[in-house]
Amino acid sequence: MTQNTLLFLNIGAQETILIVFAVLLLFGGKKLPELARGLGKGIREFKDASDDVKREIHRNINSLTAEEELKQEEEEERKRYQENEENNKTAE
Repeated sequence: MTQNTLLFLNIGAQETILIVFAVLLLFGGKKLPELARGLGKGIREFKDASDDVKREIHRNINSLTAEEELKQEEEEERKRYQENEENNKTAE
């Protein structure tokens, strides 16, 4: 996966080594695991939030379609009832 990312960004081995060296100089070896943990938590929270938004959108879409189906069924039922009433009046 990291190879695909590096190929996508067009970063070679020399650039990768330079970036890792710069990060080590800036943050130190003790701080890197904490940064990685924080980054992982942030990414996980973002994914959870986006999944929640997707779920809410799908739930709303499904409830709207269910309401539309109920309205159609009620309208069909009214039409059938009116037809039956008209048939009963003509039969009398």
